[in-house]
Amino acid sequence: MIVLASVIGALAGCGSPGATRAGTAPLPTASPEPVSPSRVPGSGPSLLAPGPGGLTPVFERRADGPGPTAGAGPSGTGSGSGFGSGSAKKADGADKVVALTFDADMTADQGPRAAGGERFDNPALIASLRRLKVPSTVFMTGRWAQEYPDQARSIGTDPLFEIANHSFSHYAFSSPCYGLPTVAEADMRADVERAFTAIRRTGARHVVPYFRFPGGCYDDASLRALAPTGVTAVQWDVVSGDAFATDADAVSEQVLAGVEPGSLVVMHCTRSAAPVTDEAVRRIVPELRERGYRFVKVSELMRG
Repeated sequence: MIVLASVIGALAGCGSPGATRAGTAPLPTASPEPVSPSRVPGSGPSLLAPGPGGLTPVFERRADGPGPTAGAGPSGTGSGSGFGSGSAKKADGADKVVALTFDADMTADQGPRAAGGERFDNPALIASLRRLKVPSTVFMTGRWAQEYPDQARSIGTDPLFEIANHSFSHYAFSSPCYGLPTVAEADMRADVERAFTAIRRTGARHVVPYFRFPGGCYDDASLRALAPTGVTAVQWDVVSGDAFATDADAVSEQVLAGVEPGSLVVMHCTRSAAPVTDEAVRRIVPELRERGYRFVKVSELMRG
């Protein structure tokens, strides 16, 4: 089935070590001065300043130093880079923080599969995060929120979590992107806004203005198209490899080997596509705490 193959490709793309970000293109070569995250009026989350030419900024991990800085454009490599990304290791004694993020993926046309019993949610994972008291950011598609409104509301009203946007349809915002169907450039903004609307209609309150591109694929055109939404795009520097994995030990070992102070880990909250994530998290969290790490949501990681 074409849709199933597309979703498998996308999940595998952001869940496999060394995966290439398909469809990325170099951003402008200008080297802007470092920028600090700004705060929206009131007590809202941190946001990065726009990139060169007003493009949507991209955050990948906490940079070395007092906070995120602006950098070069996306490299198209496995970990990627972008405005607000940083690759330097933290100095000894620096704040050992790490953000675990979970993509709640569901495409716009997977309703029949859900009706047939396929589970795109993972309540056991959310329960483990609560039991372990791990602050986390869930990147949720609008379609997932529509399918599981009670769970979306529960996650989005729990101060332990924050919900960010993973598009409405989980279609690609640049092409090629692991076989995903592509959102037309003219429809990109509407797709993101539709997702925010679907999430908020569940009653979720802790919704942050962050966006993760499906498959991690983006280019200048998509960054330009989303600029009016005011979001900060959030990528990652540690790939968990949990997509379609069957060995929780392998997933946990990959995360533990990759995490450094300021890291941002990508995982999944989709039982059918990432069946061992819950088990892996229950191994990762105690070990990282033993190493002195503190878990934070993306909004705190971005504040620096």
